[in-house]
Amino acid sequence: MEKTLLDGKKILIVDDEPDVLDSLEELLSMCDVSRASSFEEAEALLKSKSFDLAILDIMGVQGYKLLDLALEKEVISIMLTAHALSPEETVRSYKKGAAFFVPKDRLADIATFLNDVLEAKEQGYHHWARWLDRLGPYYDRRFGSDWKDTDREFWEKLAGQDWRLASVLRKEEERE
Repeated sequence: MEKTLLDGKKILIVDDEPDVLDSLEELLSMCDVSRASSFEEAEALLKSKSFDLAILDIMGVQGYKLLDLALEKEVISIMLTAHALSPEETVRSYKKGAAFFVPKDRLADIATFLNDVLEAKEQGYHHWARWLDRLGPYYDRRFGSDWKDTDREFWEKLAGQDWRLASVLRKEEERE
């Protein structure tokens, strides 16, 4: 198996559905995974262990409250949802500091999304650098081609963002 940025990463997975936790654990077998099925379990783990990443369900486990706790601990957090899947919740997750927003029916691609996030961090890009490329077509099919209309300014800014800027500036500083 090809080595990835995920190999050996400590990941907290939180969801109130045992089958989702089982699937995530299987999909992330290259990682050191801790799992929680409630807000209280996740909170205790965040307070007692260190993690590189957290995958947080939004509904059923107070995902946004967990996001706040994870960010306090400087844990890169990805929001996962089925019931709260909407362009509005995607924007909310971005604005609250999540590194990515993943629909549960795209769970099979979780390793790719997490690698994108880690690669962006490593290269100095914003975590959301590949989100529109990866999930924009999915949103077009799911919500129709006008799904960005509810927050057009936000999506235009996201699409027009020069994600490489941080990386370019860092490389220039290293040369000096």
